Amino acid sequence: MRRTLPLLALLLAVPARAADALPDTKPLTEDGDLAAKMVEGIGKYLDRETAACVEKRKQYWKLDISAADAYAKSVQPNRDRLKRILGVVDERVPFTDLQYVAGPKTLALVAETDDYKVFAVRWPVLPGVDGEGLLLEPKGKVVACIVALPDADWTPEMLAGLAPGAPEEGQFARRLATAGCRVIVPALLGRADDWSGNAALGKMTNQPHREFIYRMGYELGRHIIGYEIQKVLAAVDWFCLDKEHPRVAVYGDGEGGLLAFCAGAIDERIDTTVVAGYFGPRGELWKEPIYRNVFGLLREFGDAELAANLFYPAPQAAGRDRIHRLVLATEIDPVVDGPPAAAGGRSGAAPGRLVRRPFDQQIMPEFNRSLKLIEGKRARATFLPFYSNGDLDAVSWVAEPKPTGVAHPQPIGDPPADQRKGFDPKEREHRQFDQLVAFSQKVLRDSERSREQTFWSKLDTSSVEKYEASTKAFRKQLDEDVLGKLPDPTVPMNPRTRLLYDEPKYRAYEVTLDIYPDVFAYGILALPKDLKPGEKRPVVVCQHGLEGRPTDVICPNKDSNYYHSFGSRLADLGYIVYAPQNPYIGQDKFRVLQRKANPLGLSLFSFIVRQHRTTLDWLSTLPNVDPERIAFYGLSYGGKTAMRVPAVETRYCLSICSGDFNEWVAKNASVDFRGSYMFSPEYEMPEWDLGHTFNYAEMAALIAPRPFMVERGHDDGVGIDEMVAYEYAKVGRLYSRLKVPERTEIEYFDGPHEIHGVGTFAFLKRRLKWPPD
Repeated sequence: MRRTLPLLALLLAVPARAADALPDTKPLTEDGDLAAKMVEGIGKYLDRETAACVEKRKQYWKLDISAADAYAKSVQPNRDRLKRILGVVDERVPFTDLQYVAGPKTLALVAETDDYKVFAVRWPVLPGVDGEGLLLEPKGKVVACIVALPDADWTPEMLAGLAPGAPEEGQFARRLATAGCRVIVPALLGRADDWSGNAALGKMTNQPHREFIYRMGYELGRHIIGYEIQKVLAAVDWFCLDKEHPRVAVYGDGEGGLLAFCAGAIDERIDTTVVAGYFGPRGELWKEPIYRNVFGLLREFGDAELAANLFYPAPQAAGRDRIHRLVLATEIDPVVDGPPAAAGGRSGAAPGRLVRRPFDQQIMPEFNRSLKLIEGKRARATFLPFYSNGDLDAVSWVAEPKPTGVAHPQPIGDPPADQRKGFDPKEREHRQFDQLVAFSQKVLRDSERSREQTFWSKLDTSSVEKYEASTKAFRKQLDEDVLGKLPDPTVPMNPRTRLLYDEPKYRAYEVTLDIYPDVFAYGILALPKDLKPGEKRPVVVCQHGLEGRPTDVICPNKDSNYYHSFGSRLADLGYIVYAPQNPYIGQDKFRVLQRKANPLGLSLFSFIVRQHRTTLDWLSTLPNVDPERIAFYGLSYGGKTAMRVPAVETRYCLSICSGDFNEWVAKNASVDFRGSYMFSPEYEMPEWDLGHTFNYAEMAALIAPRPFMVERGHDDGVGIDEMVAYEYAKVGRLYSRLKVPERTEIEYFDGPHEIHGVGTFAFLKRRLKWPPD
């Protein structure tokens, strides 16, 4: 039952020392670092959700096993979603033949044996992007067409036995060629860091080449995995130009096993897929190198689901029953201890390791789970313990699939000799790297036009009412698909408070609010002492930045660095002020949250948005709060929050972005901007496909027609004035078209990355009508 006296009347009627908790709340007795406990609690939530998602995946699969065509149709939406999250979205370049790679001093014919010839080849894939590697062409009848994929640290020459580094049993490219297979071996990007950065800017990193391409691609809805799958599928395109082509297969080991597995899952032209050194559970994907991070993967696709649903044919798949679509070979896992060591001024790589996985504890249970998933479909799975004991030969299954038994490995003789003199595979890899950088930067430049077509062209600015209606679908998209929306709270809010500061003009209280088990919101609430019973005042939610705390914002008698105690200053002016704790604290401890969240289709902002929603629920119940006048003002990472949270949460009546507004997509993906996150250790910054959905102008458009302001210091290294002004010009134009140009402002000031608190305070006064004149 609500108390008869308003909250503040009760509060002001008791001595400060007795008012340890706000009325209608329980005393906050929790000790220790609440920010650290928040991060830890979110981690526990994500661990539970990762475990639970295995069972929840069933909702995404609507299998129709009544006929082959019906089955293919029923899983096509799954294939399409898998292609999208892997970044296999660009149309490939059509071509009619491979190109030999030769020169005046270099022959295209690399080597020759009694059974096959080896050629250096390339083939078009995407505009400006080629596949490049080796073609092993048998001299007799071609029994199968194979794309053989090495691990990322192996070259095609190693797989063909032309260069040292791979054991004989791992040289499956030449084993396949000896068995009569036509084999293409693409070169993959490796895990070194030779070119990861921009030397002209003096910005070189220790990011593996795969991570460097991953970072720029992820922001643009592309992926190093997707790029290299496109190279595989372009080779399959070439195989299929011959209408009478024999069986098509992909065979990969390690990183190549990942690519083969995904390529076979999304393209039904591939009859047989052999996966070595990859298959297994993905619950600890967040521990693997970041270039394996795929947004939303685990929500729908575990390895068992891919194996069971996208490989094995339906019972009535005529003519396909003889083919074993998936062969799992228990090759030894690649071991990667982490990125290249930080040295020589190079740093910034994300942590991530590949370790040997216990066969009985991890690989076999995932395989058994796939068998359970295909029960009732009468499909046959092939599982070969290959290389682990040397008595089975997966190559024979590719070259000549047999319905029974296994084939023993055949001797393949001495490896051929590379006839090229002074050949350096690094030069080829460098070309591959530069092509993917150039293609990604072109996608970056084109992304603005894409947003114009998919976002701006669909907004109705003829009236404010029609405009707000036209933004609803986009707000839902940002909330659910881009940031990742969490469910409603599952536990009561249970507000708990305790007095933190008793200042001449206000009292400040620590506040915690429960959301889920282990997950809570926490912050500091400052209440002016001159509040009158029944009086409604505006609230300013003041958000700290990276590694910050609410005490940086509300810190009486102290001019805090960057923040200049702006929360305390506003409280002294008579505003109700709330300073939330956001979970971006603890360095890699919070960045791990992003790694755990992304495979579930979530992000750090999934939790930040939910915490703010719960906080708004509670603030709106306070008797002196005017729920129609709750404003948001954040600096730096708090500025990021100022762009995202009010864009999806319309209860914020206005938003002020300080020290963060930018051409945000370029800030994350550009290799030519000195301040780009491409060169930063903040590896959690890229957000999946933001480039084709919501840059900062689009987020501001979802705040409109509510008031919106940018605070920008000329010397703020987060960006440059030119980029900020370019992006903000779109915002100003929108508000003008809505006939409310006075509702948006940008203030430039001579200063660094900090709260200026001049134009913004005036903006708050005009918009919130406080303090009264």
